[in-house]
Amino acid sequence: MSSKVSILGLKLPTDPRWVNLASISLEEVLTDHAFCEQKAATSCISLIQRYPEKQRLVEELAPIVTEEWGHFRQVLAEMKKRGFTLGKQRKDEYVNALMTHQIKGGAPSEVLLDRLLIFALIEARSCERFRLLSEGLEDAYLREFYRKFMVSEAGHYRLFIELANEYIPEEKVRKRWQEWLKLEAEIIAGLKMRGDRMH
Repeated sequence: MSSKVSILGLKLPTDPRWVNLASISLEEVLTDHAFCEQKAATSCISLIQRYPEKQRLVEELAPIVTEEWGHFRQVLAEMKKRGFTLGKQRKDEYVNALMTHQIKGGAPSEVLLDRLLIFALIEARSCERFRLLSEGLEDAYLREFYRKFMVSEAGHYRLFIELANEYIPEEKVRKRWQEWLKLEAEIIAGLKMRGDRMH
């Protein structure tokens, strides 16, 4: 297993051939990336709306909303520069599969924990994919473009884990995180590898 993957906690590394597929589907993968950034911003907004009483969560996520929306604009600008157009948003099979495993109707703390850990997983997997792009693309400018995104996503991943530990006992967070890592690996293993998607 790649040491970079183990640092993120992920149990299953992305097949390195994914980068080759992505490199020949740049317009599609950039479109998908743009919508991923947009959804990250709206997810943070939804957490703030749902948990306004959790002061640290609100204060930490408010600037992330701005940052993720800025990323969306950066990807749009890169697409425009290359003569690409933003395609239609497509169903994110990876995120949808994660969502099917979240606790529904449980204790409020369990619901919050699952939400935070799902977002942490998405950020961790995005970080891993950005690293692959930053190392494997032939285009030197895009390699640097994705290296910057990789650093940002790693910070977001850690923040969601920290927020979970802020509001839920750490032992419970650790146990549920290990369950989620196992589930995430199974989801990745079951998905068809596609170069036109970030996940």
